[in-house]
Formats: sequence, structure tokens, C-alpha cells
Amino acid sequence: MAGATTPSLPPKRPEIRGDTVHADLCILGAGSGGLSVAAGAVQMGASVVLIEKGEMGGDCLNTGCVPSKALIAAAHVAHTHRIGGRFGIHGAEPEIRFHEVHDHVHGVIGAIAPHDSVERFEGLGVMVIKAAGQFVDRETVEAGGRRIKARRFVVATGSRAAVPPIPGLAEAGYLTNETVFELKERPAHLIVIGGGPIGIEMAQSFRRLGSEVTVIEKFGILSRDEPEAVEVVRASLSGDGVRLVEGLGVSEVGRDDGAVTVTLDADSPFGRTLSGTHILVAAGRRPNIESLGLDKAGIAASPKGITVDARLITSNRKVFAIGDVAGGPQFTHIAGYHAGIVIRNALFGLPAKVDYRALPWVTYTDPELAHAGLTEAEARKAGHAVETLTWSFALNDRAQAERATEGLAKVVLGPKGKILGATIVGPRAGELIGTWALAISAGLKIGAIAGAVLPYPTLSEISKRAAGSYYTPKLFGTFTRRVVGLVQRILP
Repeated sequence: MAGATTPSLPPKRPEIRGDTVHADLCILGAGSGGLSVAAGAVQMGASVVLIEKGEMGGDCLNTGCVPSKALIAAAHVAHTHRIGGRFGIHGAEPEIRFHEVHDHVHGVIGAIAPHDSVERFEGLGVMVIKAAGQFVDRETVEAGGRRIKARRFVVATGSRAAVPPIPGLAEAGYLTNETVFELKERPAHLIVIGGGPIGIEMAQSFRRLGSEVTVIEKFGILSRDEPEAVEVVRASLSGDGVRLVEGLGVSEVGRDDGAVTVTLDADSPFGRTLSGTHILVAAGRRPNIESLGLDKAGIAASPKGITVDARLITSNRKVFAIGDVAGGPQFTHIAGYHAGIVIRNALFGLPAKVDYRALPWVTYTDPELAHAGLTEAEARKAGHAVETLTWSFALNDRAQAERATEGLAKVVLGPKGKILGATIVGPRAGELIGTWALAISAGLKIGAIAGAVLPYPTLSEISKRAAGSYYTPKLFGTFTRRVVGLVQRILP
């Protein structure tokens, strides 16, 4: 969420002249990116108008990152009860009261919501307009019966679940991330259409909370990640009892006596027609651009989102676009990163540009799958001379102590040990990947990680061990043995 402290100096507030508001910055969308721009800009002395027609905090707080991770946490607790026997701690199958899980999820949202609230941002000096906003010309937005003229505009309206045009889907009814967290009763059998991060996270969570779960993915699950890492996650899902249908699409959906039926476009190991109680659509995202009046402002866009340059400036030079709506990587941390780029450009006139070379992302399955930089395939496609290093969690003492040895670290190197990318699949991989994201961003070579002194026993040692393996052939090779032998003969 947007981080900010109360400014010590009085804020500069927008000026109202009749029904027109004049400001330095007008932001459309109060999700993660929009809030970050608003909080930073107002504390740096800019007058800010923030327009939001829905809930403050946007998708991340209300229907995305926060509720999904709260649900995952509940699923983790249930799973921990079941696997206690491996530690000598035995107990009965956990009693899952799904309405209380629902209350936990919404309690987490409620705990964070005040940080993103209208009251907090108005206290910072931001003028918040709770209404839909749209451009009426190249330098004016209309919202809530007012016109807003600003030196610069920021479109941060985010994205929503994309719903594929499957015959019968609308009539049968379905869930998306916007509705699934409202469930107070556990689905008996959840069919998930889509095997990307959202679909896979929800599939594992609902399975561990007691639902039968089937995932249908037209291609392969988690297709953007390293195949070795995906295989670890796939094995974990299968071990949990999640049914995976990969390489097949959905040709039709129906409803019969309260059940939903999904017909595949070919036979699967589970048959051609699958029956469940609920369908969750997790088949990608669509940018929220339709009602913004972009054509009136001269802002170019495509079905992927608003077209921007490396400075996040649109075809209208007074307008920036950030986050999901800008058509790039769709992560909350990218929206926050974009906010910093916009502040440097709009407030200070600095030509800051986006750089995704060290972009990290995490899929919060168990085990977690985290990545930064280039995959091996991407590095080879880019023409790099590639070398890879791998290290297993089974060789990590802390992982052994916690009985969490499934997984590995994989590092992609260019010439002379330059770090191009890294993937970690294993316990708390999302916390471990930051080391590699920093190394790639700073242009470090593998020796920087190999030479680090890390506490023992920690999971973080897997990064050092993987890096150290780069030197193993030379360190324990014939040349080293000769050098040691020579030195030993010379030393007194």
C-alpha cells in the first residue's frame, strides 16, 4: 500500500474556481500506484486531486494481493495441522469453518484499509473525489460534477479479470478474484479456468481448505517460469490432490441441477466433461480503459492497455499511465515502481525511465516460486552466452530441519559471471529472491554473492551455495592442486 508520513509543512491544496479545480497533478485511480503517486506528490509540495469511483486501495487491497495472501495463510495453517506427524506432532484433521476463514480475510483487509482511506489522504492534503472520472479534452478531466485542470495527469485505473468468450459461461455463472473472497461457504468442487499465478494460488488454497479442485489450463501452468521450478510446484499440487488438466481448452460450460459442467475440447485423464459446484475464472487481466474518454484526450491505447514510452508518458505529453493499465508487467510492486518514475518526471522534470532487467515476481504457492531477471530461455533468445548454476534445498540444513527440502535455486549467468537472472522454488522463496533482484539491478557478478557471509543455518545460504558452485570446477581442479603443492613445498 502507499507509504507516507504526515508532512511537517502545510500541504499545497488544489484551487477551486467556480466548478473547476486547478491542481498540479490529477490522478485517476486510487489503487496501489495512484495512492503512491498521491502520497509522494502532496508531501513534496504539489497540489493533488485523486479520483476514485470504487473502493480506495483498488484491486490489491480489496480483491487481489491482500485477500489472496490472507486466504493462503489460512490454507497454510490447515496444511500444517495435517503434516505435523513428520515432526512427531500428531493431531486430528483440522476443522475448517469457512465462514470464519472469510472473516479472517476481511479482517485483514479492514486492518489495512485505514492506511488507504479517504480520510487519511484528505488529511495529507489530497482532494479526493469519489466518482468516475473521464477526459473531456486534452487537459481536462470531469468527475463528480467538477472539471479538473492540471499540469499533469496520471491514469492508474488498473485492470480486471478477463473473461473468455466460452459458450454458456455467463449463463452458468462464475467467480473471479472480485467475487471469490465473498464466499462464506466452502465450494465442494471448484473448477479453475486458468493456470497462471492467480489460478494456481487459489487452487492450492481451496484444496487445502477442503474443496475438491480441478485446474484447466489450455497450455501449461505457470508458463512464464523456469520449467524445473514449475515441475516442483506441479508435484506439490498433485500431492495435495489438485487435479491438473493441461494442454486442453474449454469448449462449453453448462449448469445442471445446481452443478456446473465444463466440456473440454478433447479427452483428458478425468474425462471430457467435468462437473463441479463453482467455476473460478483466472484467465488473465484486461485494462480498465473503456470509460476514460481517452480519444478526447488524444491518448493512444490498445486492448493491452494505454500506450506509453519508457518514461510512462502517453501520446498526450501531459498524461502518464502507470500500473496494470499501462500494458506492462501486472504486479502491485510494479505500480509502486511506476509511481516513483512518474514523481521524478512530473515533479522534478527528470527523464527517469523504467528498467525491468531485475523485475522480480513471486507465485505464492507452497513451495513458493520466485524469479528475478531473465529466465534461461529468455537469456539465450537475447543472444547471451549462458551458463546456469543450480542448488537443491535438500542440501540446505535449515530446510532439512524444517522438513521443507523440495525445491532449488537456479541462477542464469552471462560472460564473466554476470548475473542475468535467478529462480528460487522452495520455502520462503519470495523473501530470498530480493538478494538476486538487487544483484541484477546493481550489475553484480556472481562473486559478490559467493563471497557473502551469511548466518547459519538459514535458507538464505542456498543463494551463496548456488553462487559458490560457479567456482567449484576451478577451485578443486588440477591447476589448484598444483598450486597448493608448489606453495606447500616453498612454505617453511
